[in-house]
Amino acid sequence: MLSLFKPKNGSLIVSEPFMADPNFKRSVVLLTEYEDAGALGFILNQRGDFLLDDLMPELKGSDFPVHIGGPVAMDTLHFVHSCYDKINSGLQIRNGVYWGGNFETVKVLLSTNQLSRNEIKFFVGYSGWASGQLNEEINQNAWLITDQYSPEVIFVENEENLWREVVIGLGPRYAHIVNFPENPQWN
Repeated sequence: MLSLFKPKNGSLIVSEPFMADPNFKRSVVLLTEYEDAGALGFILNQRGDFLLDDLMPELKGSDFPVHIGGPVAMDTLHFVHSCYDKINSGLQIRNGVYWGGNFETVKVLLSTNQLSRNEIKFFVGYSGWASGQLNEEINQNAWLITDQYSPEVIFVENEENLWREVVIGLGPRYAHIVNFPENPQWN
């Protein structure tokens, strides 16, 4: 089994290089909820083709990228942040990293330019797993799991190399998989 340990809230799960589901191709997912009833998280490295003010015109000038959090409930907007001191709400999922909070406060902070891209990230949709589903996928070697990462990795602006960087960060036992072609038939 490739996993490093059992996932928990705040863990990153990293897809194996040949993940069959195109929604999770070479993805890094931040787990915000991991319980017996199921798991929920957000894909950190799938930037959408729109900005926050495209979705919410009343936030004109809020040119924050919006990421595709996953294939579930694509009509919902979510956020993770590292600025509890400004928003004063949110569920702590890791030391210094929070999920959600008072969106009215977020809108005020955005409209007054008091939030930066390195402290908040927005998502449409989310990634979800039913009870036991994520564990089954882990047992099938579809995911690597880690909680050995800097919280800054969540808010990195250039997500293009995020999968590669997180896999390399897992150590020499796993680093070689970053060189696998995206399609195994190309080998």
